[in-house]
Amino acid sequence: MDFVIARDDPRAEDVRALLDSHLTFSDQVTPPGHVHALDLEGLLDPAVTFFSARRDGVLLGVGALKRLGPSHAELKSMHTSEDTRRQGVGEAMVGHILAFAAASHYRRVSLETLTTSAFGPARSLYKKAGFVRCEPFGEYTANPYSTFMTIDLGLKDDD
Repeated sequence: MDFVIARDDPRAEDVRALLDSHLTFSDQVTPPGHVHALDLEGLLDPAVTFFSARRDGVLLGVGALKRLGPSHAELKSMHTSEDTRRQGVGEAMVGHILAFAAASHYRRVSLETLTTSAFGPARSLYKKAGFVRCEPFGEYTANPYSTFMTIDLGLKDDD
């Protein structure tokens, strides 16, 4: 891996530009009322830990983990810059966030993504990482546009 994943500030100029791209993409391919991507304000919530992947200081991708409860978190805001897709950035980001979640004593990480073909690569990435389909969680409700997935991190109460 020739890039570094670390906590970052979503207010950084390059991060904001990538997040704007992410939100624009989501708005273009998602039915109205079904965009659940976090905006800058959402990423600044104290319940959110934000990460970036960088190569020689250049932003490649972002991801976040949102605390839902003492043992449950949500994977949020996964996005890789268009010119670095299919280079392992997304896979590394998911792995990093899951390792952070386990170290933070979360027992489960869930996510919501879309059922549309534009999100097929994301669903494949999550499935490869070990996520399986689940029922809606948190404030989500069942709808024809969302796929809900979760992964059990295998931690017990005393871990």
